[in-house]
Amino acid sequence: MTGSLQLPYSKSISNRLLIIRALSGLDFPIHHLSDAGDTILLTRLLEVIARNTGGHRMVELDTGNAGTAMRFLTALLSLTPGKWILTGSDRMKERPVGILVDALKPLGAHIEYLADLGYPPLMIKGNNLKGGEVIIDPGISSQFVSALLLIAPVIPGGLGLFLRGPAVSFPYVDMTIRLLHDFGVQVTRDKNRIQVTEGKIIPGEYTVETDWSSAAFWYEAVALSEEAELLLTGLRQDSLQGDSIVARLFRELGVNTEYLPDGVRLTKSGGTAENFTFNFSDYPDIAPAVIASCAFLGIHGRFEGLKNLKIKESDRLISLKNEFVKAGLSLEADISSEHIRMIEIPRQEVHPRPGIEFETYGDHRIAMTMAPLALRLGEITIREPEVVTKSYPGYWEDMKRVGFEVL
Repeated sequence: MTGSLQLPYSKSISNRLLIIRALSGLDFPIHHLSDAGDTILLTRLLEVIARNTGGHRMVELDTGNAGTAMRFLTALLSLTPGKWILTGSDRMKERPVGILVDALKPLGAHIEYLADLGYPPLMIKGNNLKGGEVIIDPGISSQFVSALLLIAPVIPGGLGLFLRGPAVSFPYVDMTIRLLHDFGVQVTRDKNRIQVTEGKIIPGEYTVETDWSSAAFWYEAVALSEEAELLLTGLRQDSLQGDSIVARLFRELGVNTEYLPDGVRLTKSGGTAENFTFNFSDYPDIAPAVIASCAFLGIHGRFEGLKNLKIKESDRLISLKNEFVKAGLSLEADISSEHIRMIEIPRQEVHPRPGIEFETYGDHRIAMTMAPLALRLGEITIREPEVVTKSYPGYWEDMKRVGFEVL
């Protein structure tokens, strides 16, 4: 497997920039804005909001399966004049938002649940929020914290957040803080407390980085190859993205990363660890690719910090377990506990099994995790392949570019 690929630009950075731009009130340029379905959807919804701000009729906004849009817009609409219904797909209605709503209400937000308590859809009446102190549990989704941080500079008096309990995906909170700094917002952090000072967002053009989360699936492909050399252009070693840790993790799985001025070069290094252990609390999005690589390389793996995989586009632990069984692999998984979710994979031999059909559960990262398994199993079928458009619309074309046959 050889080739050169330009990966998509980061939707995590893009979506934060879109909210920052909306709050600034000025249309500053964002270069290399992600073309991911989530970002396109958020852009469209923000345009609808701009056209209807201050209106008297109820406006319905459908976030589909975009969790970032649901969480960020819950916060944004709470201070946007108007009457709003914020809804989403059937799966979105199963993904909790109550922790964020509970944090917004003491600030003056008017939010009601239209169905199940703690879950979308929501009815929101935009209101003048007031600053103060908020206590929030960061252990379910970092997006709740980021949503509050993004609106904090335009709340009179600013906002102090006290994080109660261990956090998940905290590098995404750091990303939000660093982006706010780039636009002139004063943010300070002292252990479990974050303070955002009220102040003007200073607009300025911004160029979005290439997406490290998407790179994980190419690291997986290289790990599962006999020989490989891939150039992934645009990836930066000094990245805002916590998922850049994927380079270090895959070193143990036989993938060498060479940082170049225009990206990274991945090559098969040969040696792999016999045992692999990692806690994914801060990096849940790259967990499926790492878990699959260990399983299909015959490496004994123990993976912890997976509790919030339950509330992704699918319950990713159950999705992985169900699909790996089709390839003859067993997983010892604690998938029932709300607090400690883990997978342990015994060392197993993988044999070709052409003809397997893998389900994707409407989950882009499950689809992209399963596709490289063809390197070990032979010809496979991926159901609902279009789900990759959520984060990586060009994924299947990129697979063709590096030598996969995709029909």
